[in-house]
Amino acid sequence: MIRRFSPTVVLVGIILLSAAYLLWIGREPICKCGYIKLWHGQVVSSENSQHISDWYTPSHIIHGFLFYGLLWLFARRLSLGWRLAIATLVECAWEIAENSDAVIERYRSVTISLDYYGDSVLNTVADVLAMVLGFWLASKLPVWATVAIILVFEAVTIWLIRDGLALNILMLTYPVEAVSDWQALR
Repeated sequence: MIRRFSPTVVLVGIILLSAAYLLWIGREPICKCGYIKLWHGQVVSSENSQHISDWYTPSHIIHGFLFYGLLWLFARRLSLGWRLAIATLVECAWEIAENSDAVIERYRSVTISLDYYGDSVLNTVADVLAMVLGFWLASKLPVWATVAIILVFEAVTIWLIRDGLALNILMLTYPVEAVSDWQALR
């Protein structure tokens, strides 16, 4: 039955269902501040992860790079569109998990994100679209360029905000007090 749909229809459906689910569980549609910003650059802020993009947007682009690489390795026979639909499903599943009370509380207990109460639905959809952008870029760029972009994104976010994808994974899975202390110096 799924073959009756195009991968684009499935991808859009996944995003819309995820957004609807997040609204259903009580996530804010937009920032409680009442307005929408294209960029919010203040990390230690109740508006972080509430607007269209922020310092964590590069990590979602990296997700797209990584999903492209993994699906190229393990699902090469599928069309690019279906691999992107799978990547979108995984990204949306992560966004739903990330916005669960358990993961939000984990962030608050092991990181310095004391003002973090979950992403707005707008931010979640924008994060998924950033992953789609990363996936598309990975399909067009040479591998060396993709790896270089990952390294630059991680280096810049670690340097400027003392966080990034690698540190986020580390602190969620195996919190290191020295890293937490260093992050608190922002």
